[in-house]
Amino acid sequence: GDEEDVYQKKGEESSGVITMMDMLVADLDKEMQEMEVEEKQAQADYEAFMEDSKTKRSVDSKLIADKEGAKAGLEEELEKDSLERKGLFKQSMEKAEELKDLHLECDWLLSNFEVRKNARAGEIESLKKAKAVLSGADYSLLQTGATSVRHHLRGVHQ
Repeated sequence: GDEEDVYQKKGEESSGVITMMDMLVADLDKEMQEMEVEEKQAQADYEAFMEDSKTKRSVDSKLIADKEGAKAGLEEELEKDSLERKGLFKQSMEKAEELKDLHLECDWLLSNFEVRKNARAGEIESLKKAKAVLSGADYSLLQTGATSVRHHLRGVHQ
């Protein structure tokens, strides 16, 4: 009996160990399957991430190219506007110079108006005298004669 009991106990222990080992193997198989599923999911996630990154890089590259193009266009427009502004400034300076010259000319004309008017009146008077002389009248004689007549009428004798 005792040997049978020991043998039976050892058999039970042995079958208990085997059962336990079978359970461990089953647990390991289950864990390995879960790990494979997780790894496949992680690989799929990684590939999706890489694809998204590639797409984003492509979109970003296009955005950069578009923005560089817009920047170049704005720089060109700025350069054109700057040249135009310089041209307008130059025109403005020329107009200011022209106005200054006109003002100086007007100031001169205004300040010399009386002198020129008197000179002109003198010229006109000289021309009238010259015309009278050319017409045969002696202006100085007429003046002298008129004085003599006036003196005579007043009773002044020379």
